[in-house]
Amino acid sequence: MGEILARPLISLLQEQSWNIDLITPVPLSIARRSERGYNQASLLSTPIAFALGFDHRPDVLAKIKHTRSQVGLSYEQRRINVAGSFSSSAKDVAGKNILVVDDVTTSGATLDACAGALTQAGAQAVYAITLARAI
Repeated sequence: MGEILARPLISLLQEQSWNIDLITPVPLSIARRSERGYNQASLLSTPIAFALGFDHRPDVLAKIKHTRSQVGLSYEQRRINVAGSFSSSAKDVAGKNILVVDDVTTSGATLDACAGALTQAGAQAVYAITLARAI
């Protein structure tokens, strides 16, 4: 399913003029990964990277704090929930333009937290793409 669902994202990215050095999925905590058995964002980012020739680096972002589900939280609660929950290393991202992939965005809090960790580690630019937007 990841390959099929990635197709519209691949098409959309081909229309952009983004200068991307590497692609990474939004990571899951160890507990959430164990519950699901897979990372849905990685199932999207892998075929995107392959189709477009991007360096796929699912290890450049780490989820360092287990957070509760964002479902039912307000905008502010979502931001607080994910604040400080991601980290990245300068050796992996310094000076690079990075595309972060997620399956669904609602408030953008998770993507903002990921972008914050990447820019704090020295990323030059951070782009994001999601399969769906919940409202």
